Amino acid sequence: MATDILEILQQPQLTKICAPMVRYSKLQFRTLVRRYDCDLCFTPMILADSFVQSAEARDNEFSTNKNDVPLVVQFAAKTVDDFVGAAEMVVPYAGGVDLNCGCPQRWAMKSGYGVDLLGKPELVRDLVLQVRNRIPPPFTVSVKIRLLKDIRKTIELCQMLEKAGLSFITVHARTPQMRNEPIDLEGLRIVRDSIKMPLIANGDVKQLKDAKNLHENFNCQGVMSANGLLTNPALFAGYSKTPLTCIQDWLDITASIPTHFLCMHHHLVFMLEKILPKKDRCYFNNLQTKESVLEFIDNYYGIKPRVDNKCSELIECYYDIRPGKYFKEVLKNCSDEAFEDFMENIFIEV
Repeated sequence: MATDILEILQQPQLTKICAPMVRYSKLQFRTLVRRYDCDLCFTPMILADSFVQSAEARDNEFSTNKNDVPLVVQFAAKTVDDFVGAAEMVVPYAGGVDLNCGCPQRWAMKSGYGVDLLGKPELVRDLVLQVRNRIPPPFTVSVKIRLLKDIRKTIELCQMLEKAGLSFITVHARTPQMRNEPIDLEGLRIVRDSIKMPLIANGDVKQLKDAKNLHENFNCQGVMSANGLLTNPALFAGYSKTPLTCIQDWLDITASIPTHFLCMHHHLVFMLEKILPKKDRCYFNNLQTKESVLEFIDNYYGIKPRVDNKCSELIECYYDIRPGKYFKEVLKNCSDEAFEDFMENIFIEV
């Protein structure tokens, strides 16, 4: 099922990517943006410890189908057992895992996740190294970071992770203290020039031209968008604002894949932000039921949801939670030569 993500990133053309967004980059939204030239999608950030320990958490946080490729599952983790365990569980259903080292929210930092990990480079290296040693390519292991105020420390971290076998890195070109300020293009350029592995740039991608600029002028293999895609899921297809076809697609997708009302409504709130007049937008944003939302869209645009036959059924995920199970399966099934190749990097110096 998995697609070779690294092979995609190594192509000469721009790789267009949907960012991991808490509550928002779920299967339904990934299905939508893939229809508008998005090449690669990330799941929302998932707490690895909960994912490993709780079937309820797994059911709530992760869903996919056969068309949801290529896919990277992003985890928040701070122990090897949690990150490796979560990675081994999603191997059959994704092309790679990503470690979140960029979330600046207080709860994440207080819990030792997100940007808090940027102050623990040896731990981040160990998390990456252990997944890489247990799960061979083409499955990818990547990290998403923010820039540190001392750019030299960012370079040191990136080079350390590259030596540890990191497949690619995503750089949100702001420091943890920055919010809506313009991204640090010079910092991004310095990091890009300091490593050989593919780099995905993140930040301030609101139009397709922004993505093309980062690709062409900063040599970034991929460009990731978050807020830009929320307000315009057709951004990567070159639209300047959400087209009505996108609204139709969203209604069709959420009519075909079970979707919580708040998720269905909130995405429409974002999509209509630039195309509804303020008065109508305020009214729409305060609607409280699915019926009232559908009635508004029908009356305003003449659009009704349809069952979408292009939406495949959800995959029923079966998780094997035996420690090291993927590693053991690889050893059991590979030849002596393949075994030597797989073991080659286990004692790598970093």
